[in-house]
Formats: sequence, structure tokens, C-alpha cells
Amino acid sequence: MPIISYREALNAALREEMQRDETVFLMGEEVGHYQGAYKVSQGLLEEFSERRVVDTPIAELGFSGVGVGAAMVGLRPVIEFMSFNFSLVAIDQIINHAAKMYQMSAGQFHIPMVFRGPSGPAVQVGAQHSQSFESYYCYVPGLKVVCPSTPADAKGLLKTAIRDDNPVVFMESELLYNSTGEVPEGEHLVPFGKAEIKRAGKEVTLIAWSKMVEVVLEAATELEALGIDAEVLDPRSLRPLDIDSMVESVKKTGRCVIVEVGWSMCGLGAEIAFQLQRECLDYLDAPVERVTSDDVPMPYAKNLEQEVMPQVKDIVAAVKHVLYLD
Repeated sequence: MPIISYREALNAALREEMQRDETVFLMGEEVGHYQGAYKVSQGLLEEFSERRVVDTPIAELGFSGVGVGAAMVGLRPVIEFMSFNFSLVAIDQIINHAAKMYQMSAGQFHIPMVFRGPSGPAVQVGAQHSQSFESYYCYVPGLKVVCPSTPADAKGLLKTAIRDDNPVVFMESELLYNSTGEVPEGEHLVPFGKAEIKRAGKEVTLIAWSKMVEVVLEAATELEALGIDAEVLDPRSLRPLDIDSMVESVKKTGRCVIVEVGWSMCGLGAEIAFQLQRECLDYLDAPVERVTSDDVPMPYAKNLEQEVMPQVKDIVAAVKHVLYLD
């Protein structure tokens, strides 16, 4: 299999789906002539024309609403946000229209659309551009939420999202766009609601998604040097959530640490921890531990930014805690 970058994998998914289905189109700020703020849409305007690669004004609420209307009449829009921080401007369209239209129309209107773009911290982009909103969108019935951590998952999950008849919030990590990995050519679909074990282990389950999978895998390598065998599980889609695979892993290891770059209060890790303790109480040898970003707006200074986000040392410390080694 070819080794390509995360952004190239997303580009391949968009190109293949636009070639396969003429109802698929891309719309957002700078997706066309500039070829995407992060070059995910590179080459698509030349191949598909302005009819299907649509540059928009800086008006997220407006072009998200155009996307909802297009989905209602049979098209499959992919709406790109330059940053998911800007999706807050369009949140009325996402939550009050895209998520609810199928039920409120008594099934007359499917909304087959994807809201995609970078989410979470980057490098020194400040408090207003460093936020992770997956727990916001996971809260809403009618939406599906996806956070790929590898190039192969990015391609396979985006193709699945574009083909889904429901609105999908597809959250990429800006910190992963340059990461590389093996990606199958041609038809490659990754199903929603199916977690993947990124590293097998026996002593503790580490659950993470998006950029945090890389950090957790690095921590698992460090733990291995300490004689601790950690299993790393990536849910890939957060709604639907493959709790069964998590339960199976935690029943095997008896311990669990959940790592997310979002904040602690009302974070997705809290929901996962609740479901795990409900299903695995008799198997747990320690309470489920969580590692999150600090409960502050993100500082701009690089050293403080690193201090706020989960680091390898934080994960190692949490694992030692659940193993009663601290």
C-alpha cells in the first residue's frame, strides 16, 4: 500500500467520491482557487469545476444553511469549516436544522451531508482557535461524529461519511495533516461504530481518539520500557460509539485510562467512563482514570500550550496511578 499523508488521504476520499457520485460537492472558504486552507482540496477545482467546488464568503451560517437545503433536495454537500471553532457561527444550522430535519419532516427529508474541517489545538493559534467540540456535537441526537487518527482511517471514514444518509460531523486534527501512513488505494470504507485496537496489551486499556492516539501510543512505548503492557483502543467514531469493544478490552485488562484533548467538565471521556463502570464494575481493579486538557482557555505561549494539553508524562502518571505504582 502507498504511504501518504493524512491530508492526501482526505483529498483522495473527496476525489473518489466526487468521481463516483455527481451529487457530491464541496463548499467552504478557500476550498477552490486557494485549494483549501490546509490543501485538502488541492486539485479538485481543476477536475470538477466551480459548479462542484464552491468558494464561499466568510459566512459559516449562510453556506451551512445552503448545504442543508441542498441535502434536502437530493445533493450530498461536504461543508468545510476552516476551523471547527468557526462552526459555532453555524451551530443553529447544524443542530436545529441538519440534525432534526429527518424526524421533524416525518422521514420526508434525509440530510446526507458532511461538516468537516480541523478541530482541536494546533500550534500557537490562541484560545479561540484551539478548542475541541466533539462533546458538543455528540450531545445532539441526529448527528454522527467522527474523529480519525490515521491517514487510512481518514480516507475510509470520510468515504463512509459522504455516503451516509445522515448529517456527519467529521472532525480532523490540524496536528495530523502532515502525518503519514499506509492507505489502501481505491475502495476503502471504514464503518462507523467500530473501534480499532491500535496496540494490543494486557494490563491497562488506554482509550483515545484523533491526535491523542499518537500521544497515547508514544506513552505505551514508554510504559513498555517500564514493564507495563498497555492496550490502545481508538473508537474512531464517537457517535455511534463502540462501547462493546471498549468493554471487552477493559474486562481483559481490568484497568482503563481515557485520554482526550478536550476539557474535563462534561467531556466525552466522562460518558465513556460512566458506561464502562456500569458494564465492567466487577472486572475493574481500579477506578477509571481520565487525562484531559487543563480547565483553562488555551494560552498562546508554546510552553504554556504544551503544559495545558495532555502529554506523555501525564498518561504515564495516570497509568501508574491505576496500577497503584505511584
